[in-house]
Amino acid sequence: MGGLVARRVGIAVVLLWIVSLLVFAATQVLPGDTASAILGKTATPDSLAQLRAQLGLDRPLLQQYTDWLGGLLHGDLGRSLAAGLPVGDLIGDRVGATLTLAAVTLVLLVPLALLLGVLTGTRRDGKLDQVVSWITLAGVAVPEFVTGTLLALLLATWLGWLPAVSLIPPGESPLAHPQYMVLPVLTLLVAGLASTVRLVRVGVAQAAAADYTEMARLSGIPERRVVRRWVLPNALAAGVQVIALTAQWLVGGIVIVETVFQYPGIGQTLVQSVQSQDIPVVQAVALLIAAIYVLLNLLADIALVLLVPRLRSAR
Repeated sequence: MGGLVARRVGIAVVLLWIVSLLVFAATQVLPGDTASAILGKTATPDSLAQLRAQLGLDRPLLQQYTDWLGGLLHGDLGRSLAAGLPVGDLIGDRVGATLTLAAVTLVLLVPLALLLGVLTGTRRDGKLDQVVSWITLAGVAVPEFVTGTLLALLLATWLGWLPAVSLIPPGESPLAHPQYMVLPVLTLLVAGLASTVRLVRVGVAQAAAADYTEMARLSGIPERRVVRRWVLPNALAAGVQVIALTAQWLVGGIVIVETVFQYPGIGQTLVQSVQSQDIPVVQAVALLIAAIYVLLNLLADIALVLLVPRLRSAR
């Protein structure tokens, strides 16, 4: 078991290094010039050259990458070109806002996905299963930004029940302003349930149709006891996958939802920094998002092996 964990951690470290290369390379091919974006169109060639030298943009790319990576390993995320502040200070509150949004969504989404997945998986082809299947199929087909826009039109513009934009004051917790979290959370719930419910349903349905559950039924054991004793425990792996899938999906989905509702998180920060060509912020946020994704995948893989003993020998 220890060897498996060490191997997975090693793979995660290599993946993060590869991601750092890709992030750095991607920021180098962004359209426009950082120095020109800072000084404006009226900048002279001399002032542009001087600023590039100050920012280190005139150094070879390999040296720029090694300096950046070395700073990351020492906890230095760089300095924002637009705000003139350390990137860590700039995104600190926004990381907290994003984690709050993700945590609230997970707390609501995972129990709902497990409940609906178990109900539909144990009652295959029933009315509830058919209704949920059609709804989840539609949810998978609709992108998050479309779902968010439709919910904003309905609940904010037409009915006036909720604010359409998340105007959370800087430095304050989103939990202190729950009205600004409803639409982002609701959008993530609608989009996330579509795929997670289907995943749980498949796991439960497979366990319910397995040979050992059929033998239990033939032995005269009541269906409720069969479900409670054999189906649900064997569907536990699906529950772990749901949590992992949801958390990983949130990493990407939150970027879109935060942009739609102008929620002050790292997703909106990433979009704004790309638009302003604030390269250090783009690099830090993109690498942070990738690191969270890799870490969640690592934890889910280890948890799955711990919960399903047969996977240990298979690996």
